[in-house]
Amino acid sequence: MRTLLIASAVSLVTSVAWRPAAAQSLTDQYRATTDRIIQAALSDSAAWNRVAELTERFGARFSGSQSLEQAIDWIIVQMRADGLDNVRGEPVMVPRWVRGAESAELVTPRAAQLPMLGLGGSVGTPPGGITAEVLVVSSFDDLKAKAAQARGKIVLFNAVFTDYGATVTYRREGAVAAARVGAVASMIRSVTPYSMRTPHTGSMTYDSTVTRIPHFAITPEDADMLARMAARGEKVSVRVRMSAQMLPDAQSRNVMGELRGRELPNEIVVMGGHIDSWDVGRGAMDDAGGVVVAWEALRILKRLGLQPRRTIRVVGWTNEENGMRGGNAYRDTHKGAIDQHVLAIESDGGVFRPMGFGFTGSDAAFATVRQIGPLLERIVPGAGAITRGGGGADIGPIMALGVPGAGLNVDGTKYFWYHHTDADTVDKLDPKEVAQCAAVMAIFAYVVADMPGRLAR
Repeated sequence: MRTLLIASAVSLVTSVAWRPAAAQSLTDQYRATTDRIIQAALSDSAAWNRVAELTERFGARFSGSQSLEQAIDWIIVQMRADGLDNVRGEPVMVPRWVRGAESAELVTPRAAQLPMLGLGGSVGTPPGGITAEVLVVSSFDDLKAKAAQARGKIVLFNAVFTDYGATVTYRREGAVAAARVGAVASMIRSVTPYSMRTPHTGSMTYDSTVTRIPHFAITPEDADMLARMAARGEKVSVRVRMSAQMLPDAQSRNVMGELRGRELPNEIVVMGGHIDSWDVGRGAMDDAGGVVVAWEALRILKRLGLQPRRTIRVVGWTNEENGMRGGNAYRDTHKGAIDQHVLAIESDGGVFRPMGFGFTGSDAAFATVRQIGPLLERIVPGAGAITRGGGGADIGPIMALGVPGAGLNVDGTKYFWYHHTDADTVDKLDPKEVAQCAAVMAIFAYVVADMPGRLAR
């Protein structure tokens, strides 16, 4: 009996000794590394300074422009100087819309200049412009109700901003709706919740079943003024001149560099933003900042000697603003390696105070990336929120093929104040918040690239 008890005790001790310890969470495993990344990222204003230099050296970087290609050349030189691996530009053909000279003026009931911006892709007016009475409508339904009054007029869509998704439809589809009822041009209230008489541009569409008419934006202040004039029974007429034209496609590039993985270099975590901007402002917020914080994230990891198991690739996609050719070209160029893409991350909402990531992927992958949240929370309160549903326009094409995607969430309170305007300049960005975004991107990408197993599809 005593022998049996001793044998049983030995067996119990042996079984306990060989039982695997509980798996260490990503939060615990990467806490010390995270502290190093945070300290390095927040120690200076390097990211903000690079946004300033990029945007002030090259200005607006519209698809098809010389300034865009010069900016890409500069980025390639700087990425190589930073010691990134496999730095290159991958060719992409992009559309080339040229704004040309443009103006709008109130003719009656008094003469006045109206700040305006033609909408991307719009046709121009005849050389002498178009002068016509204005029909003010508040919605597409309101236009349908007033369709009999629209022929030969300039339709003004005075739709007050509610949220971007709901209000931007007037920018995108307004010209089609106005042409369908016989209007000679259409103008919109700029898509913004706040204005200091600053018009906003952006992309628009045409329909082959109706005439292409000029389409442009005026300021909310002036849209409301015209609406009040019309409500008082005054005849409101406007003259618009636009020399916009579409030229043949031009050569551009997606620009990229890598931090090559130490064990699984063919597995990729890709992250970035779009390097092109509209042809107004300097595109600091939308989206030089998004490119730079991803680039800065790799520079920080390189400086700290942190080489993950998998490769992290930073990309500045081209032509997001008026064609999405860059994101589609990336998908096509890398289609053979899509299964090796572990995660795609995009920053295209401004680089303001980070508020975590929206994630799209399997339940198992979501459970994994949520463990990174507490590490991000150490940067600034709220930065650790990992929520369901996220991505971005440029990573959308590879997400559609099954690659998990994440979009950086930020405090976007003022984003649409400056979106697609002359006011999108680096002074709108806080150097501390830009550094925080770089830290968030570095930690999120590094942990996913370095953890022992890859995210489950």
